[in-house]
Amino acid sequence: MEQSVLILGGSGQAGSDTAALLRRWYPTLPLTIAGRDLDRAQRVADELGTATAVTIDLSRRDLGLTETAHSAVIATLWDDRLNGLHYAQDRELPYLSISSGLLDIGPEIVAGAQKSSAAPVLVASHLMAGIVVLATLDSARAFAGVDTVRVGVALDETDTGGPAGIADLERWSSVTSAGLVRRDGVFTWLAEADARADVRTVDGTTVAGQSIPVLDVPSLALATGAPNVRVDFAVGETPSRRRGEPASTEIRIELDGTDHAGDPLHRTHHLVHPAGQRPLTALGIALGAERLLGLHGVRPAPGIHMPESLIDPAYAMERMREIGAKLS
Repeated sequence: MEQSVLILGGSGQAGSDTAALLRRWYPTLPLTIAGRDLDRAQRVADELGTATAVTIDLSRRDLGLTETAHSAVIATLWDDRLNGLHYAQDRELPYLSISSGLLDIGPEIVAGAQKSSAAPVLVASHLMAGIVVLATLDSARAFAGVDTVRVGVALDETDTGGPAGIADLERWSSVTSAGLVRRDGVFTWLAEADARADVRTVDGTTVAGQSIPVLDVPSLALATGAPNVRVDFAVGETPSRRRGEPASTEIRIELDGTDHAGDPLHRTHHLVHPAGQRPLTALGIALGAERLLGLHGVRPAPGIHMPESLIDPAYAMERMREIGAKLS
């Protein structure tokens, strides 16, 4: 592939880790690391090899870039004016975003729909860029029918991400303290008191959290058909840090339904990464970019897509294990 992948925010945590994964998988894939600080972007590009560094201006529709051919645009930061998306659409390039969240997704969806024939748009503003959804869907393969999905994500308080990730969490929490669930087939908003919940970690301890309005809820509900879906999110001290080890990320997946013989089935799994959320988020972005570029599977058709509509959960689990995640 001669044209480079433009990674907006490529010198940040999510962007640089994504670039490193893509470089590991595809040593000759050209990458363009775009950021506000050219020296920092250049350091990332130099470490990667076969990469260039540029500065961007997100207030401009052309991003302040001279005309250079790219193969895709990957936004690992909050594209508040949608100029990254406009840049991609104007050039009919695939686009991926991770920062809109459920509460900010409206303008992005409208912009994508208005030019739905231009190129594929992957909306990956899920927890860890879709990794939680993909892991849950892989666990659901044992079921003929799923009645209830309950997911709890425990994030260590020292591992909330870089400045861009922290800003996303603060923006979402400033909009609403309500939670979103699917209950008896109806998407329902929960008042703050009802949204509170504890997330149980792999050692049996709990971290105080709450239901949050994330894209994972409708993605899991509509992909599994489950009438009852809840995703709880907790930030605190994870068991690994209490043991004096590095902060980990833990994802508890609980499923109820029927097996392929029609008998009741209950499954509980824990997905743990000992290095926290950062590698899982980068993996989610890299899987999406790989799919948009046609490097794993055919290139997707123009239109709006979600991670679960493009990425095979079993393949995602293989990649998770490669980077050190463990499912029990």
